[in-house]
Parts: sequence; structure tokens; C-alpha cells
Amino acid sequence: MDFTILTDYFGDYMEGFRGTLLSSLLALVGSFALGALIAVFRIGPLRALRWLGTGYVEFIRNIPLLLVVYVFYYGPAAFGIPLDGFTAGTIGLAVYTSSFIAEAIRAGIMAIPKGQTEAARSSGLTYGQTMVHIILPQAIRLVIPPLGNQFINLIKNSSVLTIVAGLDLMYFADIVNSDTFRTFDTYIFVALFYLVLTLPLSYGVRVWERRLQRKY
Repeated sequence: MDFTILTDYFGDYMEGFRGTLLSSLLALVGSFALGALIAVFRIGPLRALRWLGTGYVEFIRNIPLLLVVYVFYYGPAAFGIPLDGFTAGTIGLAVYTSSFIAEAIRAGIMAIPKGQTEAARSSGLTYGQTMVHIILPQAIRLVIPPLGNQFINLIKNSSVLTIVAGLDLMYFADIVNSDTFRTFDTYIFVALFYLVLTLPLSYGVRVWERRLQRKY
């Protein structure tokens, strides 16, 4: 392996690393918030919201991530609101991941005894307050492992940004490869940068899960 590629193009790799990290963090926050909202819709008392939540999950989960990114990259431009590759890719990544997070959180909500919801409502809490203060905190604790897996998948899926020039790791790796023509070495170093992001997250999820188990 030619380590001079890493040293000579370290600035490019770091630029891509920062882009991937920022996109992943923004998409993580967005997908979690949207996923939690959709999960509440899916088990809510209003039939229209249940249909909306179910339709959203079934539609988004069953189309390719690349197509979702293309929708946000080319769609707004057709209405005179062009988005750069980074923005469109990050939004697409958040929307796509939120459908999987919604299902994980919904499973956690369904595992909470219904008596807790009934007790909270009888105490005067609204449905929204019951979800935010009583049900969701417990549900999220139950589904930390699948949520952690989805967040790791999100980081790896961020490589789709390169298709729309999203300034991520893969985008800059393509530039390095076009200069060096050392394809194997170039992308092995990219894999190492992805491991720098995913391995600590995987370890952190396991530690968090163990702490919560001891606490509760």
C-alpha cells in the first residue's frame, strides 16, 4: 500500500472527512426528530395521521436512497430553488433514514404497557405530553441497539453524496483517484476514515445500553 497517497492528499481526505461528519450529524438529528414524529403519527388516535405515517414509512423505505437524494437535488431546482449537493444529499439522507428510525421507535412504543398511557391521560396530560414525557423516553431506551445500527448505516450511506457532488469522503477520494490512478490504495484509506467514524459510535452505543440497563 502506498502511504504517500495519504500524506500527499491528506488535506483532501480531511476535507471529505469533515463533509461526511457534518452531513452525518445533521442527518442524524433530522432523521431522529422526523422519525420520532412519524412513529407517534403511526400509533396516534387520529386516523388521518396514522395513514400519513404509514404511507410515509412504506413509501420511503421501499425506494432507493439514491432516488430520494435525486428528488431533493433535482426537484427544488425545477421550481427555481436549487439546492447544492451537500444540502440535497443531507436532506435526502435524513428523510430516508427517518423511515427506519420511525419503525424502530414505534416498536419501542408498542412495547410500553398501555396502562401507562391511560394513567397519564387520566392525570390530565394531553396525548402529546404523554408521548413526550412518559412514553417516548422509555421507548427510545428499549430500542437503543436498533437505533445505533441505523445511525451507523446513516454514516455509511452518506457516501451517496458523492453522486451529487456533496463534498464528502467519497467525492474527494474520486478526485484523489483521478490524480493518482491508485484505486485500491485510495479507497482503502477512505475505508479507514469511515472506521474512525463508525467504530467509536458502535462502542458508544454499547456503553450507553449497558449504563441504561444498570440504571433501570
